[in-house]
Order: sequence, then C-alpha cells, then structure tokens
Amino acid sequence: MYKVITIGEALIDFIPNEKGCKLKEVSGFERIAGGAPANVAAAVAKLSGNAYFISQLGEDAFGDHIIDVLRDANVNTDYIMRTDKANTGLAFVSLKEDGNRDFSFYRNPSADLLLEDNMLEENWFENCGILHFCSVDLVESPMKYTHKKAIEYASKNKSIISFDPNVRLPLWKYENDCRDVILEFLPLANILKISDEELEFITGIKDENDALKSLFKGNVKVVIYTKGEDGAIFITKNKETMRFIESKGLKVNVVDTTGAGDSFIGSFLYQLSQKNIIIEDLDNLDYNLVKEMLDFSNKYAADTTTKKGAIAAMCTIDEIK
Repeated sequence: MYKVITIGEALIDFIPNEKGCKLKEVSGFERIAGGAPANVAAAVAKLSGNAYFISQLGEDAFGDHIIDVLRDANVNTDYIMRTDKANTGLAFVSLKEDGNRDFSFYRNPSADLLLEDNMLEENWFENCGILHFCSVDLVESPMKYTHKKAIEYASKNKSIISFDPNVRLPLWKYENDCRDVILEFLPLANILKISDEELEFITGIKDENDALKSLFKGNVKVVIYTKGEDGAIFITKNKETMRFIESKGLKVNVVDTTGAGDSFIGSFLYQLSQKNIIIEDLDNLDYNLVKEMLDFSNKYAADTTTKKGAIAAMCTIDEIK
C-alpha cells in the first residue's frame, strides 16, 4: 500500500461544553487535536492506511499533545518539525444546535505557517501515491511556498494530488484573497473535494452544473461534490460531457460536524491507496467501484458526526464494519 501524505495545519480546537450559544457566551471548552490535513491523515491511518503528515508545531504542550494524538491514531509523525519561533495554533469553536460551527483562530503566525520549503526532503515523496492539502495554510507565508514545493516533489513521483479547499473565511482579511489562492492552487490538483456550501463562493457561478463544470481546470480529473446529509457525487469530465456517480446520504443524530468532511475525504483516499489506484486511472474508474467507495465514505463521515471532536470520533476499520 503506497503512502498518503497530507500537509498543512495541525492545531488545537477548543470545543464548547454547550451547544446553541455564541462564542462569547461559551463558559467552558474541551481541548481537541485537529486541523483538516491532520484529521485526514488520522482517518487514513485509523482505517489501516499508510499515512504521513507534514507540518510544524511549536515547542509547547499543545504541540506535544498533537504529536501524541496522531501517533495514537497510527499517523507517521517523522515529517513534523518543531520550532521555538511561534506557538502551536489554536481555534475556539462554538456549536450551533444543528452541530455546525463558528470559529475564532489564534495564529499570528502559528508554528505551521513558518515551515520553510527547504525543510522538505524530496525522498519523502518516494512511494507517495497521494498528496493531500487544504487552503487554511495557503495564506501568504513560508508555508504557502512549502505547499508548492511538496506538490512539485509529489508530481515528479506521479502522486495523485488531492485538494480540499475547506474554506475558513475568518482566517482571511479579505474574502477575495481566499478565493484567489484557491483558484491559484486548484489547477494543480487531480482530485478536488468541494462542498455545496463552498461551490458558489469559489466559482462565482450560481448554476450548480455550470459551477461544477468550471472546476475542471488544469490537472483536475475528478471533482468530489459533498452535500452533507444529502450525500456525495463523484464527477469526471470528458470534453463537454460530465459523468456523475452519486451516493445518497444517511440520516443520523448529529452531535458535532467537526471533521466530517475530513473523515469523508480521508476515508476515500484510504480506499484509493488500499486499491493502489494510480493517477492515470482516476477518471476511468468502474462505476460500481466508485459507488462502493462513496457509500463507505458517506457512512464513515456520518458516523463521525455522531460523536464530539474529529480524530477521536473517527472509527477504525473494524469499528466501521
């Protein structure tokens, strides 16, 4: 089974002890290790995949905790650097009654943003089948250019490049800066995972089909369009014809949506790695195989939302079966 490498932020989410109130009204929080790329690596590893995570943490107790949590999930942490020049990032979260969230971030800058591209080693990407990244660490910083170097190294090794924009507008001074950097990195990806809440913001197009069609730029071969409880769609495009493979969602008692999208894409990338699917095969996969993979990822993500937190809420392969 080849490596799945993720790159980006790892931070501490402070999850409120109560739902249905604004962040300023929350009286107590629980510490949860998180950050979308770290969550994705954990999902792959907990399902028995070969997951590595590239990031940088502060030399502080929060960084120690994140390392412990990732190792407990069987993520390989050899590619995580430590620094005394900045602290590990923090995010304070408030939960609405439906389990959705509001965020307040503390990272100005955080340790992950200071990771320099010369700290990457090209041999890390040998036997790397998939490199996955998100947009939170694409703010103007050394880490943005470290992402570009990682994509360059992974592409040399014919890795599948996976991108989940995972839009977090509170981290950006201007919304257009967020959109612009997503559109800058989007053509570098082979798989784009995007949610129904992000589609119009990123594309600027109201019509759903036209918006989805517009995402096939540069190297994009597959768009995975997630719609929460309404399921997910795997989309490929041949000239002007798009192929849609759909998996319906599941109704569950939602406790916390933190990490739901990460567990979905993490479990999907795990399945690609388990089957040793290569970049040339991505847009020509068998219908029944894709449907089976989408169904599994829908179940995995739905189950994650029935528990609090992200990594701790993710099942092992035996538990989800």
